[in-house]
Amino acid sequence: MPASIDSYTYTEEVVTRHEEVSPGVFLIGVKRRHEFHPGQSVKLGLHPDDPPRIYSICSGVDDEHLCVLFSVKPGGLLTPELAKLKVGDRIWISEPYGTFLVGDEPAWMIATGTGIAPFYSHLCMGNMTNKTLVHGVRHRNQFYFETDFSPVLQDRYHRCCSREKHTGITEGRVTEFLKTYPELPSNCSYYVCGQARMAVDVRDLLLSRGIPNHRIMTEIYF
Repeated sequence: MPASIDSYTYTEEVVTRHEEVSPGVFLIGVKRRHEFHPGQSVKLGLHPDDPPRIYSICSGVDDEHLCVLFSVKPGGLLTPELAKLKVGDRIWISEPYGTFLVGDEPAWMIATGTGIAPFYSHLCMGNMTNKTLVHGVRHRNQFYFETDFSPVLQDRYHRCCSREKHTGITEGRVTEFLKTYPELPSNCSYYVCGQARMAVDVRDLLLSRGIPNHRIMTEIYF
């Protein structure tokens, strides 16, 4: 039975997918019951009385399952418990919402870690001809959905790894890559998804390189 929590409608759903995609990072899914737009989010909880947590949708608009990608936060209120779930267990999930929507215009998508989720949802739509993706991680095995992005974006797919060196991958942080990139186009949009410090740093860097403020959109992960 649906429940109304913090002005959103939640339903109790059965977990249909639960996969550890890299150490401490999981993809969890339920049967998709609502239409949504790539870039939108849902709120999850294990009980309607618990404070829900927000996660970007990490699946295609026509997929059978609605999925989210999350990393386990030690001491976190929800992610350690989500990681323990199995297919067949139940969770509470809100209807999709949000305005972090990538349009048809030329755009750069900039993410760190699991902040790649909304851009994977966009990739599933197949409209990536004028998009550039920059993904920053700490370790090589954290380039989630790399085999999906790479053949589509080719040389418009930039990977940055801050703690390891690998051929074909930029060493360092996303901010270092953007700082030294020869020319950032000022006539396209920039979508930034990641933790608060990263989002602020990237926004400041883009502004310093002449990107108009109204062309920079951010989605902050906590």
